[in-house]
Amino acid sequence: MRKVIGIGETVLDIIFKGGQPVSAVPGGSVYNGIISLGRAGVPASFISEVGNDRIGARTIDFLRENGVDATFVGTYRDSKSPISLAFLNDRNDAEYIFYKDHPHDRLDYVTPDINRDDIVMIGSYYAVNPVIRPQVAAILNAARDRGAIIYYDVNFRASHADEVMKLTPNILENFEYADIVRGSREDFKVMYNMDTPDKVYNSEISFYCKKFIYTDGAGSVELRGDNALKKSYPVAAAQTVSTIGAGDNFNAGLVYGMMRYGVTRSMMDGAIAEKTWDDIIGCALAFSANCCKSIGNSIDTGFGDMMKEQLNTTKQQTNQTLQ
Repeated sequence: MRKVIGIGETVLDIIFKGGQPVSAVPGGSVYNGIISLGRAGVPASFISEVGNDRIGARTIDFLRENGVDATFVGTYRDSKSPISLAFLNDRNDAEYIFYKDHPHDRLDYVTPDINRDDIVMIGSYYAVNPVIRPQVAAILNAARDRGAIIYYDVNFRASHADEVMKLTPNILENFEYADIVRGSREDFKVMYNMDTPDKVYNSEISFYCKKFIYTDGAGSVELRGDNALKKSYPVAAAQTVSTIGAGDNFNAGLVYGMMRYGVTRSMMDGAIAEKTWDDIIGCALAFSANCCKSIGNSIDTGFGDMMKEQLNTTKQQTNQTLQ
């Protein structure tokens, strides 16, 4: 059975509105998406690390409660779990303060069972962190050798702008590993001082990876792909409660769509049909929109149950067609 494997940081997000804390939930860039995939019925596991404290224990429990395998989340006795303070403004966008000591990161190299057509999700600083790069690269090598699909969300925050030059070799290596690269206008403005999808794709991405998705908040989603495929997808206007996790859940929805519509390693090696792109990006937009409707980092359980039902229905229809 196909599965999704996420690799990323964990953090406790404490969310403030009007200067007062309104929520505290386990999070992290890839973590948020993996929780959503678990709620949507996609077999998923997560590789990470937590501190030896109540936050770490809650982070692991939350994975399991949402149907995600937490076997590969390590707990370190002499470390504390990181914390993020997220301050929502009048538009419900968040400004962050992070409390984490990256030089103390460490990741036990334990490769899970990775098979052909599995999807491996990486992103954020964790995907380029020099301290754990050997372990992350080893997992990505195993994934590539075994025929898994690698999805890379750049998610490069302005707080690391002074490290761009130092991290560039790891970023480029991730581009080369990746079958799909996704990044935001903000990411590429910080990294390359570029803010148009064509400039970014042609100058920085296409040499390494042909399938590229560029997002711009409430602006359109831009797809660049094989055979000069170029397409824009509008983002429907909607009232938001919080934009925390919007991009993370776009990733989750896209990966969900790849699983639901049967995007395989063989398809990735060729050109994905435009109709298939329409379907999976539609899922990505739906996941992102749902996440923004609540104070939380992932899709809600009701929406997850609906996605799970649709996933199962599509599988049944596919099986009947094959028979």
